[in-house]
This record gives sequence, C-alpha cells and structure tokens, in this order.
Amino acid sequence: MFQEKASANCLNIVPTSTEDGAFQKKGHSARVLSPEEAEKLAKDQVLVSEFKQLKLEKEAQKNWDLFYKRNSTNFFKDRHWTTREFQELKACREFADQKLTILEAGCGVGNCLFPLLEEDKNIFAYACDFSPRAVEYVKHCDQEPQDTAFIMQKMGRNTCGKQKRTAAPWDAVTAPQDEKNALYSAERCKVFQCDLTKDDLLDNIPADSVDVVTLIFVLSAIHPDKMHLVLRNIYKVLKPGKCVLFRDYGLYDHAMLRFKSGSKLGENFYVRQDGTRSYFFTEEFLSQLFKAEGYEQVVNEYVQRETVNRKEDLRVPRVFLQSKFQKPFRET
Repeated sequence: MFQEKASANCLNIVPTSTEDGAFQKKGHSARVLSPEEAEKLAKDQVLVSEFKQLKLEKEAQKNWDLFYKRNSTNFFKDRHWTTREFQELKACREFADQKLTILEAGCGVGNCLFPLLEEDKNIFAYACDFSPRAVEYVKHCDQEPQDTAFIMQKMGRNTCGKQKRTAAPWDAVTAPQDEKNALYSAERCKVFQCDLTKDDLLDNIPADSVDVVTLIFVLSAIHPDKMHLVLRNIYKVLKPGKCVLFRDYGLYDHAMLRFKSGSKLGENFYVRQDGTRSYFFTEEFLSQLFKAEGYEQVVNEYVQRETVNRKEDLRVPRVFLQSKFQKPFRET
C-alpha cells in the first residue's frame, strides 16, 4: 500500500507493495482509457428521463432502505484499511492517549465504524446514515459481523452468530431492543438517522466539536446539486484546524464502465438497477466543491489499482479519489 505520513500541512506519500501484490499508484493524473472504453463512453449520451430522475431523487431513501433489506450487513467488507490509509486518525493527537471525537458521515451498517472503535480505544464516534434500516443494523444484529471474531474472544461466547451477519428474522427497523449488537456501545458512539443534505447535524452534535470527519463512499450516492449541502453541514461540527477524510469513486473506475446504456443521469452520474445512484469524481470537481464551502485542500489525488481475481485470472482497474480537506483556523 501507499502509506501516508501526516504532518501539520501535508501528507507524504511512501510507495510500498499492496498486500495482494496488485499494482497501485497515487497521483493527479486521471486513468487513461483504452480505445474501446473511450468509444463506449462516447456512445453513451442518452440520459434517463427527467421524470424518472425526479422519481429517483424522491425515492432515494426508500431505495437505500431496500438495499439494506436485501443485503443486510453482508454486502460491504469491514474497512480495516481506514487507519492504514488515513494516518490522520492517529497523527492528529497531541499526546498518545488523547481522546478523539470523530464523525462517520454515512456509516452504513458499521463496516468502517466498528473496526475503528476496535483498533482505537480512545475514540468516541458520532455516526449517521440516510437509511433508518442501516442505523438499526448498527445498533442491533442477530449474527456475528464479518471480520469481528474478536467479539468471541472477548465475550467468551457466541454473541451474534457464527460466520457473518445475515438478514435478521425480524424487520431491522422495528428490531427489539434486547437484540443488541455486541459491538455497539452508547458510551463509545452515538448513531442516528440523518439526511445530510437537509437535517442539521447540530441537532445531535455540538458545534466545533469533531476532530475528524470520515466521508467514505458516501458523497457519490448524493445528487451533485446537493453535495455542497453535505459539506456545509459537516463544516458546522468540525473543529477549526481539523479535517475531513474523503475516499470515493474516481473518474473511469471499472464500476463506471460497467453501466449499460440507459443508466446515465448526467456527467459522470449513473443509476444502478436497484435505484441507488453513483457519481464518479474528478480531482478538479471535488477540489472546487470543498473550497466553495470554505475548506482548505491538503491532499486530493487519484488512487489507481488493479483488483486481481486469481481464480478467473482477471485484473479489474479501480479508480478512487482519496483526499483530505481542512477547516481553517479562526482568525485571531
């Protein structure tokens, strides 16, 4: 992996090998398309009708709720790479045991939240998600989360099942209070439902109180015209001098190239078959988005890598945008 060494004003990028031996690089150049890929994108110019686009926007929460109903907590892998990729989570402390307050904006079912809480005992986390069902899955479960065998070691018994989290036998939105997720503790985190484009975070989080905000594969699911509202909302709870850590889909990622004709909503914006949407960021667009809301850019670059399927001998090009934006210190 490329490791990041945090300092006051920058991150130093140190190239190392990835865990699976796959090719990876970071930089400011977008991925170069093959002639076939360029031709495919050039031909795909027909946009989804305005009527359907308005319907998708209106039903955005319902579509994500249905997504979690279908997939429960099994769709995304737990993100243990977060502290490795974002050393800011450790380096921003003034002393080793300093307590950090973080906000995971768009927590899903806790795939990033729970590894962070397990790896760092001095973190208090606020976490929110658009989907009420996802929030309930964070608080309640009926089987063990993936990559959380440490529960078994600590509790000395089977707290949530055997191999991985699967669909609950009850409706997650009306989960009984006694079916608690063993990873969830109100002493270490506060989880709540929130539409970041319109619900004021100050209703749940004090102003200027958060040390680090993680915005990981969240902004891409929001209509580009509303993304600035999310950044404005986050700005209010972030401490001056502290940062938003961002990672999301980058321009020409493999997922973008897989969309079939009839899926395009706008420039770099697509809809999946289940009604959820995905935007693919350019470095320039993201930079302008944050700066327009008062943030200062620290790091903003593409991460290009190949995901390797050795069984099928496939190499899939992945492109992400990984960035760090800072809320300025107040003028004295």
